[in-house]
Amino acid sequence: MSAGPLAGIRVLEFEAIGPGPFCGMMLADMGADVLLVDRPEDPGIGLGRERRFDTMLRGRRSVTLDLKSPGGVEAAIALAERADALIEGFRPGVMERLGLGPQVLLGRNPRLVYGRMTGWGQTGPLAPRAGHDIDYIALAGVLHAIGRRGEAPVPPLNLVGDFGGGGMLLAFGIVCALLEAQRSGRGQVVDAAMVEGAALLATMFFGMTAAGRWREVRGENALDSGAPWYDVYETRDGKHVAIGAIEPKFYAELLERLGLSDEPLPAQHDRAGWPRLRARFAEVFRAKTRDEWCARFEGSDACFAPVLSFSEARAHPHNVARETFVGVGGVPQPAPAPRFSRTPGAIRRPPPERGEGGGAALADWGFSAQEIARLRACGLGARE
Repeated sequence: MSAGPLAGIRVLEFEAIGPGPFCGMMLADMGADVLLVDRPEDPGIGLGRERRFDTMLRGRRSVTLDLKSPGGVEAAIALAERADALIEGFRPGVMERLGLGPQVLLGRNPRLVYGRMTGWGQTGPLAPRAGHDIDYIALAGVLHAIGRRGEAPVPPLNLVGDFGGGGMLLAFGIVCALLEAQRSGRGQVVDAAMVEGAALLATMFFGMTAAGRWREVRGENALDSGAPWYDVYETRDGKHVAIGAIEPKFYAELLERLGLSDEPLPAQHDRAGWPRLRARFAEVFRAKTRDEWCARFEGSDACFAPVLSFSEARAHPHNVARETFVGVGGVPQPAPAPRFSRTPGAIRRPPPERGEGGGAALADWGFSAQEIARLRACGLGARE
């Protein structure tokens, strides 16, 4: 049994994409026993990956069920009766139509924390509509702010909606509700909407806008590539470095490492001088390779870092020393985070094939041999 901080917590997760699996991964990494309810056949939502590359499914065991069959619903209810928490990522109303909505499952298991992951939320004019990360962060006001001056907004991968504003938000909500359930003995529904999570991530910028300290024009602010001392620059070898020298003492060190301390340059916060300052920084950075700049900035507080690819990041000495990345089943991936001094998280197993490990999971969840036979008769697939 895992010794992570969520050891002993049982989570029932229904197959989905993006934020739902990320939430389940976070809980599993921290020791929760996450049982994945897969469809009997691949519905084509895995983006063509072999299961071993679907790294967000790590740490689980799997059973298969056809939720559209009466037997499948009966089996899912039986599983939910043994769970502490549940993760589902269908459109609003789907679980209710299947007979697996909160009213039914909380009626059978009053302590159940029922986690719901959607883009728009369970209610509101857009609730029944389809969408993806880019749509949710657009409506939240976040996408408009990301990009360079005079250019179109740039999608920040699907990190802000799916993962930060979605899966991570739901994981936080589930853990909060589990803590409350320990006191009250009652479960509840957690309605996690990516549009709201994305907005929440931008809380600071809403405050800065209200204070008149953030211009609603891309590329003209301190943190959106507007400031020359918080940006990315190309090096002689066509690679890039990142600088974020916001504080005056760090900015002074940046100038020193660039050999510009004695040069008459515009003041750091002179916006009118930013174009000239940027041009000078760009000229200097292009004079050396990325590795040469890494050597020049070694040991400094100038808030400098090389811009690394995913593959390069795994090999960086700091990440190697911290064991930031691990290999699971021959697939490199980020290690569990955050770190705990007494009950560390761990990746207990690679992503399961459909039904893999389900037999052992059912036994661990307290089902007798007769009950397991009945679940199998309902169409549940589970292998050891």
